[in-house]
Amino acid sequence: MRGDAMEASEASKGGGRSAGSGQASNDKHSAGGGFLTHGGHTADGGHAAAAGPEKAEAPAAGRTYRMSTSILVWCALAVVSSLYITIPLTPLFARQFDAPLQAAAWTGSAFSLAYAVGLLLWGTLSDRAGRKPVIVFGLLALAVISPLIGLAGTLPALIALRAVQGLAAASFAPSALAYAAEMYPPGRSVTVVGLITTGFMSAGVAGQIYGSSVGESWGWTYVFYWLGGIYLLSAVWLGGWLPGGTRPRRNERLPDLLRQFGSLLKQKKLQACYLIAATFLLAFVGMYTGLEAVLTRQPFALGSDQMLLVRAAGLPGVLLSPLAGRLAARFGLRKVLQAGLAMAVIGLASIAGGLMLPAFTLPIVIPMSLMLAAGIAIAIPALIAIIGTLGGEARAIAVTLYTFILFIGATLGPLAVLWTLQTTGRDYAAFVLLTALMLAGWAVSRRLPAPDR
Repeated sequence: MRGDAMEASEASKGGGRSAGSGQASNDKHSAGGGFLTHGGHTADGGHAAAAGPEKAEAPAAGRTYRMSTSILVWCALAVVSSLYITIPLTPLFARQFDAPLQAAAWTGSAFSLAYAVGLLLWGTLSDRAGRKPVIVFGLLALAVISPLIGLAGTLPALIALRAVQGLAAASFAPSALAYAAEMYPPGRSVTVVGLITTGFMSAGVAGQIYGSSVGESWGWTYVFYWLGGIYLLSAVWLGGWLPGGTRPRRNERLPDLLRQFGSLLKQKKLQACYLIAATFLLAFVGMYTGLEAVLTRQPFALGSDQMLLVRAAGLPGVLLSPLAGRLAARFGLRKVLQAGLAMAVIGLASIAGGLMLPAFTLPIVIPMSLMLAAGIAIAIPALIAIIGTLGGEARAIAVTLYTFILFIGATLGPLAVLWTLQTTGRDYAAFVLLTALMLAGWAVSRRLPAPDR
């Protein structure tokens, strides 16, 4: 039976929308074809030598596949890292602009909110303009906007530019996932979607490490100056090497999409899924925001090197995401989802307990942050697969709505954590809140049906 990767891939095909994406084509033989489809078409639209169904692809097509996959995974990592780079910079913004920590947290939340809205807009636009042109345009827009953020002289200007950056960054995910569904043979598209998703997940830690390292060494402005260069080089690499996609199509308009959202939200089982989805990035971004705020002040007063260790500890956890499919094939999607949520609950509860015991805080926080990251990394693909199953013929629209809600959670996480810390004056209080939210998500997951593995 199929695991989460296949279900997520199917959510990006079959006349629907990918995870936060536009319409995916079922016709692999349209202009731009696949890299090498079952019909023998190569990436340039020509014909490969006749071969049986199990014939290996031509060497040139193999090189194109590897290069194109590398480009897409790299861009996934680079683009989504922008969401997380301000987590270690938030206290610095508060000091530099003489603003409350909650106000400075909007440098991350404004990005997340604009990103969530942009996912809906760019998906419909890429249906009309094409996948590759939208991706290239988005990268070039990021190359221009990112350095401007470094020039911001006030906190409101910084927040506003971060929102514009989030809107531009949202162009990548819907276009790239739809591109993978259209341009790769079915077996390969599953793998590529999984690798792109791993890039998205890894960005949660890599973005923080980048922001912290560059900000500490060169100053926060250079975080955005260098990011502009990274996006420019990525646009040139992708524009020069990624094969063109299928012909643009005129499919659903945004109002039609919103009406379908309303219909999906009336289904109780999908409502439960979306409640769970809201907790994922809320807890993930909220945890790192809270750790940054708490561990850098007394009584802990960790330095930059120690905080780098805290952030990097979660990286092995997020890299477990590709294992979700194998686990689901053996144990079932619902059990994998529940296990991931349980791991997140244990991780957050342990961090809250560790903050009550300063002498044991670091030995507890570091492994438990890894546990939370690993739990969310395996829960996300499982939930996507369940939503795809419950969505039926509208499965891909249902996954788009999931992605929107996921980033609304990322918007609320830092704000809720910092508000709780200020209101209660207790370092552990915010993590108790996050634990309660994840525990509620776990309880809701027990009411979900158990789809086929």
